[in-house]
Amino acid sequence: MAELPSLLLASLNPSTRKQAEQNLQTLSVQPGFLTHLLTLVLQSSQDRAVRLAASVYLKNLVKSRWEDDEPPVPPADRAALREALVPAMIQLSNPSDKAVRAQVAESISLIAKVDFPEQWPDLVDKLVSSLSETDFEINIGVLETAHSIFRPWRAEARSDALFTVINYVLSRFTRPFLQLFAHTSALLFSSPPPANLAQVAQAAVFLVDIFYDLTCQDLPPDIEDSHAQFFGPEAGLFLKLLMWDPQELRGDPDDTTPSLPSQIKTRILEIVELYVKLYPETLQTSGSVEAFVRAIWELIGGGKRPSVADDGLVSQSLRFIASAIRTGYYKQLFSSKETISGLVQGVVVPNVSLREHELEQFEDDPLEYIRLDLALPSMGGLGVSNDAVTRRQAAAEVLRALVSSGLEAETTEVTGAWIGQGLNEYNANKAENWRAKDTAIYLLTAVATRGSTTQHGVTSTNALIDVVQFFSEHVFQDLQADPGSIHPILQVDAIRFLYTFRNQLVKPQLLSVLPSLVRHLSSDNYVCYTYAAISIERILFIRQGNQLMFSQADIKDIAPQMLDALFAKIEKAPTPEKMAENDYLMKCAMRVIITARSGLADGYERLLQRLVAILGVISKNPSNPNFDQYIFESISALMRFVVQANPSTLATFEQALFGPFTIILQQDIDQYIPYVFQILAQMLDLHSGDVPAEYRSLLPFLLTPASWTQKGSIPGLVKLLKAFLARDAPAMVAAGQLTQVLGVVQQRLIPSKINDGWGFELLQAVVQYVPSATVQQYFKSIIVTLLTRMQTSKTDKFVYHFVYFLAFCLAIGKDGITPDYIVGEVESIQTRLWAQILTTFVIPQSPKMPPKDRKIVVVGLTRLLTQSALMRQPPLSEAWPPTFQALVKLFKEEQLLTKKDDEDPDAGITQVDYEEQTAGYQAAYSRLAAAEAAPVDPVAHIKDLRAFLGQELSGLASRSEGVKQWIALTDASVTGPFLQGLAAAGYNI
Repeated sequence: MAELPSLLLASLNPSTRKQAEQNLQTLSVQPGFLTHLLTLVLQSSQDRAVRLAASVYLKNLVKSRWEDDEPPVPPADRAALREALVPAMIQLSNPSDKAVRAQVAESISLIAKVDFPEQWPDLVDKLVSSLSETDFEINIGVLETAHSIFRPWRAEARSDALFTVINYVLSRFTRPFLQLFAHTSALLFSSPPPANLAQVAQAAVFLVDIFYDLTCQDLPPDIEDSHAQFFGPEAGLFLKLLMWDPQELRGDPDDTTPSLPSQIKTRILEIVELYVKLYPETLQTSGSVEAFVRAIWELIGGGKRPSVADDGLVSQSLRFIASAIRTGYYKQLFSSKETISGLVQGVVVPNVSLREHELEQFEDDPLEYIRLDLALPSMGGLGVSNDAVTRRQAAAEVLRALVSSGLEAETTEVTGAWIGQGLNEYNANKAENWRAKDTAIYLLTAVATRGSTTQHGVTSTNALIDVVQFFSEHVFQDLQADPGSIHPILQVDAIRFLYTFRNQLVKPQLLSVLPSLVRHLSSDNYVCYTYAAISIERILFIRQGNQLMFSQADIKDIAPQMLDALFAKIEKAPTPEKMAENDYLMKCAMRVIITARSGLADGYERLLQRLVAILGVISKNPSNPNFDQYIFESISALMRFVVQANPSTLATFEQALFGPFTIILQQDIDQYIPYVFQILAQMLDLHSGDVPAEYRSLLPFLLTPASWTQKGSIPGLVKLLKAFLARDAPAMVAAGQLTQVLGVVQQRLIPSKINDGWGFELLQAVVQYVPSATVQQYFKSIIVTLLTRMQTSKTDKFVYHFVYFLAFCLAIGKDGITPDYIVGEVESIQTRLWAQILTTFVIPQSPKMPPKDRKIVVVGLTRLLTQSALMRQPPLSEAWPPTFQALVKLFKEEQLLTKKDDEDPDAGITQVDYEEQTAGYQAAYSRLAAAEAAPVDPVAHIKDLRAFLGQELSGLASRSEGVKQWIALTDASVTGPFLQGLAAAGYNI
């Protein structure tokens, strides 16, 4: 362990990172490693970078290994770490340890999510006993720990399990918490202020955070009892804190970090907004909301608090006002025209106008400008981080709230006057007054929008405003203007207007503006060409019903020009990091390729070369997961559609990709390996004949244990091995590779709670594609492996996969793998084991199977009941009636059993919308939608399931006397109507 500090430092250096990470990985499985790592974090004499790296590595190990059993954290290590974490947080209470403390707090949160309270019953008691009336340095550590444990409740769905945990906490924590809150507030208001005022205020920030945590799901009785103390309209603590602004804690006017009083105020307004939404009745009796609105007017009215440090406070103030308006309970407060006029003039317009800060950002940090400008206000999402919502968006949200609350006419009239004034100012002096037009367009966008989503833009508009007319009279001219002839922000406004109201324009209108957007892709202004890419991508994504509005014919002529402009912007970046930073460009290229489909077949070689060249540069230092996803998706989609149109082009793709992919695998670029495996599988699937030698030579590498250590690679590896099994199973058996495949399944995948599903996928491919005689050699040991895992760590997910696997084996009707063979193999392990499996797992699980799996389960159970002689003999025949009843229940929702034949096999990839799929980058595994083949139905020849069951059952009834007796033992209310339906169709039992 002595080399740990140097290894952690080496892991921060790109040139030594790979080797250092491998050495750390080896060390990390040693007993006592986690507590050793924590000790290093706490050593104040140690290099600061080492301590921070150690805290991050600790958090990442907890994240990846605490819940999964691969490789397991020994119970003694778990207990030792739990014991050490709270004292560690207290030890790290010093302000200089803030960054390290945040990582340790996150580790506590992750462990608590799994272990608290069952394995960690004394956690809250330890926190409470550590609180102090005098030592606020300790209080900060304790409160941050508590907040890290309670904060996840904000985003959790209500459930009995969640409320059990919350009630456990409340019973131990609420009263000491309320006492400390009162004591801390008294110190803040004391005169003269205490010497440690900043520490007390920092503790108050966490106290207000925890108040939100404790009330985010339901109102705890103790907090409800002290409602007036916090929310009273005269002397409530929250109102007093909103007005509290000590000279000593005011930050520098140029500082961009919120002051402690500003943080406290922002969080209080988050709590009041929460109450307005969840507990409105508690606020309506006391005039609290009116008092808070007056306090906000005092705080921010008339453009007060213009500094960047107060952005969060101003935005949250406006969001609270918008939420209060939306509830409809305070109509009398907001409905008069004078109030609306005052709101628009006093808080909306001042916060919609661009400040110098935004202009500097537009020039110096354009990506951040775009990210903030695009972020939609969280439409009332509770517990969602509000960092990404700007003043402009929060001000616009006030207008939207007024419009959607029945005050459309008054709001439109008042705002319309401001919009007209802005446009007149601009027309009087276009060079000087461009900001007036920018404000006017932003106000129009806000007041015209009734409903919107991130994915689809504006979905409903204010009926009093003609968006298309405003576009043609005031915006279209800026979209068409030559670069340099108007301020670039007005050009961006025009593109953004189009982006925002894309659903309000009809297809011919969108087609007519598409060339203008393509022209802007070549702009010299970063925000301008990026917004053009974002708008094109979203326009091409517009759907009408289930169909995309734009087909390949619509963009066939313009697609090469679009891709050329996009790639030119990406290629001119000077470094790998700069090349990959703008993922909006790559996402647009991906969408163009997906929309143009085989329309790109003519010039595809050049596109492929450029994509491979970009990949070659960014692979030197992968830095943006979104960009990575989109470039691999683009390569995969280009290949999919070009090879579909002309199968002979596959060789060109292989020639272009094998070299770069080999380098990625040899250099172990772990961010890209999951994608490489998926695209290799896609290429192998496209081969119709024998497996080429270059693929075969990969197999030994794929089957080494090292290939399976990175979790993110496993789904791609499974996909690739399935492609090999489907095409080359006999050769794999001859080369002894099947035993290696099964070794991976039995030793690495099935024992893992995270990866067991991939193990079942591989097992299904083995049963389906490997010759029956070979499968029979291994079948019994496979079942033993599955039952062992079931015994040691059963989960709902594992039961689902196990039942589906048995149904799959029964359904596919493979020679030699008959229902009797399967039942016999299980019975040879232990007598009556098959009946146990049916009653414990198959019968309860079958009716709960998701729609996509039901056909296999119906066919499997039908074959079991009608084709297995063993199932008709005692003692197994006892399980026949309940199994039949479970099968009949699957027909309750018959439409879920049939699949439409007219579905577009490429539909999945036209819906690629990476953020929607994954809600943020999952480092573990990123699926390539374009590489997914349409799922193969192993029982495709069975079209009508009811007829199949009818035929098989009536055939059995004619051969076996017992069928009627067994059916008589079922619940007639379940099976009776079904059997009547079969009889009506001519299947008599």
